[in-house]
Amino acid sequence: MSYQKFFATSAMALLLGTGSAVADTWRYAFEEAMEEVQGKFAQKFKEEIEANSDHEIQLFPFGTLGESDSIMEQTQSGILQFVDQSPGFTGALIPEAQVFFVPYLLPQDTATLATFFEDSKAINEMFPPLYAEQGLELLTMFPEGEVMMTTTEAVTGPEDLDEVKFRVMTNPLLVESYKAFGATPTPLPWGEVYGALQTGIIQGQENPAFYIESTKMYEVTDHITRTGHNNFTTAVMANKEFFDGLSDEDKTLVNNAIDAAFDYIIDYQEGLTEASLAKVMEAKPSMTITTLTEEQRAPFKATAASVEEEFLKIGGDQAGAILEQLKADLAAAQ
Repeated sequence: MSYQKFFATSAMALLLGTGSAVADTWRYAFEEAMEEVQGKFAQKFKEEIEANSDHEIQLFPFGTLGESDSIMEQTQSGILQFVDQSPGFTGALIPEAQVFFVPYLLPQDTATLATFFEDSKAINEMFPPLYAEQGLELLTMFPEGEVMMTTTEAVTGPEDLDEVKFRVMTNPLLVESYKAFGATPTPLPWGEVYGALQTGIIQGQENPAFYIESTKMYEVTDHITRTGHNNFTTAVMANKEFFDGLSDEDKTLVNNAIDAAFDYIIDYQEGLTEASLAKVMEAKPSMTITTLTEEQRAPFKATAASVEEEFLKIGGDQAGAILEQLKADLAAAQ
């Protein structure tokens, strides 16, 4: 038996053995630890569901059921009812979702971001049918914080990324983005990143500050650079067959719980970035944190047009319409 088959069989046995006969036990997996942003969202969702119904939510944080591809497969097959996964990993299934990796598309202002994610026509009207084609019910998307680079050498411009092997998610547009930045993009599963930095296989990676701190990326890199090029986006989905089979009452229950969790996680992240960076500096005083000036950001921003062009080529049939609508939604949120 192959490792993949063994793991899938073991995961199914674990899940089915913890309540297959209980119709109101719903299983929810996510890509982070319980005390990280996705975990906090999931806990609030669980709290709302269990406070307002007899249903139970079982939570599975990162690593308990495999890497991101495994939990997506388990959701599509119906083993899991809910999953939280970044468009960085769903881009292979839904090419249009790669739009969130066009650099400098999303603003850093948290109030604008919250309004955009809540009211966006692209997210709320155009994306759901695309997710449905993959057996998924898109429930919400939300931001997780400003994306920052952590590297072994200081970065103040694209020239500093020349020949730097930079870990990226397995997302074609993110690969193109880092090529445009001048780096050598290197797709790796998250579980291999710390060791790859430690041994010099790669020299950089990107993530929000809370994740850099909680996963101790500062132990294996020496510099954090705030280029302002993106804000990490994630999406919460349900297995579509499961969701469609719910009663109207339970659909309302789920949607209300999602809304409550969305509001909670926006409030939870207030001040989180700066608090996380302070923890990094406390743990490693020699770490440098550099916020690039507008002049220093200019050559990075200059790459956005070429990455947009690449998105229009590889982003699926609705790439152009979604990019146009997202820009309109962002303008409306200002």
